[in-house]
Amino acid sequence: MNLLLNIIWFILGGFIVFFGYLLGAVILCITIIGIPFGIQCFKLSMLAAAPFGKEIRDTDPPGGLLSIIMNIIWILLPGLELAIIHLCLAVVFGITIIGLPIAAQHLKMTRLALLPFGFRVVERY
Repeated sequence: MNLLLNIIWFILGGFIVFFGYLLGAVILCITIIGIPFGIQCFKLSMLAAAPFGKEIRDTDPPGGLLSIIMNIIWILLPGLELAIIHLCLAVVFGITIIGLPIAAQHLKMTRLALLPFGFRVVERY
């Protein structure tokens, strides 16, 4: 079922989200300062490629102060805008009953788009 839902996700615009995050990750990884943020964009792009069957969990051990500082910088630069975009897409897809699973995935990505440091994406069994 996850495979079918991931295919539908990719066709209905998931590929745009995937390539957007991938492009952002490559651009951020060009500079040394942007590498930590680029890695988080790679994490978001892998989630955007196939979000069904994956969940977001806290890292073990927790990130600590560095993770908090990096999240604050992330929110100030691209994070808030990305989270708002995912929320808007969740509202658009949530209008119909058929779009509710896709809206749920956008809400899941909103959490990671707002605070990517200190979280990891794992397969759900």
